[in-house]
This record gives sequence, C-alpha cells and structure tokens, in this order.
Amino acid sequence: MKLAILQTDVLHPEFLAQYQGYGRMFQELFANAGIALESEIFSVIDGCYPPQPEAFDAMLITGSKADAFSDLPWINTLSAYLRQRYAAGQKLLGICFGHQLLAHALGGRAQRAVNGWGVGVMDYQWRSQPQWLRTADADFRLICSHRDQVTQLPEGATLLASNDFCPIAAFHIGKLVLAFQGHPEFSPEYGKALLQKRNGDIGEQKVQQALASYQQPNDGLAIAAVMADFIQA
Repeated sequence: MKLAILQTDVLHPEFLAQYQGYGRMFQELFANAGIALESEIFSVIDGCYPPQPEAFDAMLITGSKADAFSDLPWINTLSAYLRQRYAAGQKLLGICFGHQLLAHALGGRAQRAVNGWGVGVMDYQWRSQPQWLRTADADFRLICSHRDQVTQLPEGATLLASNDFCPIAAFHIGKLVLAFQGHPEFSPEYGKALLQKRNGDIGEQKVQQALASYQQPNDGLAIAAVMADFIQA
C-alpha cells in the first residue's frame, strides 16, 4: 500500500524535537501496528501536494489547530483538491481536522461544538459494520482533542461511530471516504502534553478529568488496522 499523508499543521515548537509532526506520528502508528505501508508526507499548509496523486492508494488528512470551516486560503485550496480527488475515485481518510474537513468539503457541516472541548480518552460505539470493518468489538477507545465537531454528514455518508459527546465520531462514504474524530496516532505522552499546553483554553477541571482518563488504554493500533483494511477494500 502507498499512502499520501497531507499534513495540515506544524507542532508547537516545544514538541517538534520529540514528536516531529503529525505525519511522522502516522508513520509510527502503522509501523507499530505491523502494517506494511509506504507513505510520503506533504505539507499542504505550505502548498505542497503530491505531483502524481494517482500513484497513491489513498490520501490521509491529519489533525490541525485550524478550523475546517474557516476561510483560510490554504483550507479552501485543500477542500477543492479533496473534492477533485473524491470525484476521481481516490480513497480519502481523515482524522480530527481531516474528519471535519472531509465532511465540510463534501457537502456536510462542521462547526464549533456547543458542548466545548472534547479531550482525553473517550469510548465510542460502532453504529454500522461495512464489509471491510472486521472488528467484532461493540466499541473502541481513542484519544481525542477537539473543540469542533461534524454536525451534518455529507450526502451518501453513513454514520460509523458515535458517543453522547460526539454524535458523529466517524463516518464513511462507500469505499472512498473514511474519517474519525479521535486520534489513533496520538501517544498518551503527546496527548497529555498537548492537554497541559491548552490548559488555559480548556479549563483546569476538564484537563484534570481528561488526564485521569489516560488510565484507560486506547485502541489506536486497532483503528490503524481498520484504516488499512479500508484502503485495501
């Protein structure tokens, strides 16, 4: 498999040396899951896109501090690009910001969540089971860090997972689009560090509750396998 990772953010300076970037986190995730996958990272915030998109089996849009519904030029350019790749039949995957941007760009809606920040390790429930989703588990856990949510699915999309806090936590469109609100690529260490970095925005009480949630394991490796199955479907 060959994956183009469309990187949509630069980490806070204090995190760069240890974590490098979201693209690198995904490369490590797939490697740790034992998935044979060749990938290349493209910094789309700097206007860098795959010169031969058809050479890739899929494209993955990473998380970002930006709002998927904003009018920033690079987001408008990326949205148009994703619509073009979708029309061409390219498989597209999105995580957090990528999840929201795919929904928004393809005719759904993403906006600021009325219930505020979603942080820590959350439980999600599967709501449908397409043929390529081979898990027998009723639910899964992922690290999350978001204050925006998808509030309306694009036409033709199927709800894949949800919980009470995030009613549209994952969706797919046939065999072309797969998106998750949670972060399978986050390590607990990075998730905790980011939480503390955002303490002033999130609030001390919610940060402490989220930190306590890290006592639970997360299913990032299992979701990596789900993404790999989707690419091969």
